[in-house]
Amino acid sequence: MMYALLRKILFQFSTESVHHFAMDSLRVAGGVPPMRGALRSAYRSEHPVTAFGLAFRNPVGLGAGFDKNGRYLSELDILGFGFVEVGTVTPRPQPGNDRPRLFRLPQDHALINRMGFNNEGAAAAAGRIRAWRSRTGTSVGAARTGATPSALVIGGNIGKNKDTPNDNASDDYVRCFRELQDCVDYFVVNVSSPNTPGLRALQEKDALRRILSEVQAINNGHPLLLKIAPDLTESQLDDIIDLARETRLDGLVATNTTISREGLTTPATTVANIGAGGLSGGPLKQRSTDVIHHIHTHAPSLPIIGSGGIFTAADAREKFAAGATLVQVWTGFIYEGPGIVKNICKEL
Repeated sequence: MMYALLRKILFQFSTESVHHFAMDSLRVAGGVPPMRGALRSAYRSEHPVTAFGLAFRNPVGLGAGFDKNGRYLSELDILGFGFVEVGTVTPRPQPGNDRPRLFRLPQDHALINRMGFNNEGAAAAAGRIRAWRSRTGTSVGAARTGATPSALVIGGNIGKNKDTPNDNASDDYVRCFRELQDCVDYFVVNVSSPNTPGLRALQEKDALRRILSEVQAINNGHPLLLKIAPDLTESQLDDIIDLARETRLDGLVATNTTISREGLTTPATTVANIGAGGLSGGPLKQRSTDVIHHIHTHAPSLPIIGSGGIFTAADAREKFAAGATLVQVWTGFIYEGPGIVKNICKEL
């Protein structure tokens, strides 16, 4: 109830600006020891689960794109997330697309973004993650030990720079992997964002095989996952499943945002004025679940992180029933507020 009121105020301001304001405010509050303890106690959720060789304190994570540069790990830890995916990071810093580039569709509980992999580069993200691990005493691989899962699990979501030709894309993914391999617990290869020109072409079998094979050639035991688009056909999904087996992927993230605008309540003129970008939130819920179900039906042993339209425990249970092992929120976090992990876990 309190967050519903706060959300009405926050939604009066620029989406991207409010994002940083809210997290910076949480950082200030979390910097006061009594407040930090109170927040941690209020939001902590223990619901242990194991996936692709890692132990998670709960199955609810924060998807890539929220903390692109590893700035807010302590704050997200306080809010009880089981895991956080940092990124998408690219080898070199890049500003992303022009602002405004993040838009709310409140009538649909949705967002449209065309961020364009804005980030400070893999080296900057890695430096912050290493510093966070040093401060908190958490080490890479701790989640693999089989001990009681309590530490926040960190994933590294990696992509290519906008100006890197697709023929050289594998070089960018390898560079990101090398930079982050000593500080993240698992990796996600992102070839499915609609906001980098030509990126989704890398989901084609031959191009994707090259990227995954070259990353696996230098992989020293990190779980490696692939994030896929919701707009793939069943035939393309089958190709992804075949390739996952061939390249020994540890799992899939299903799904990224969609380029579809079907079924929206928001007036068509408003949507048209927003323009291009990936749609996330409520309208993606069913398609994401359908993709998870298809993958699980054809590859039941392949772990899946379910992402798309998760706001409540009922939404999460739908993803688990379809075949997901873990779930990620992003848009749901914006609309439901800081209690989303606690609210989902207490009903699982």
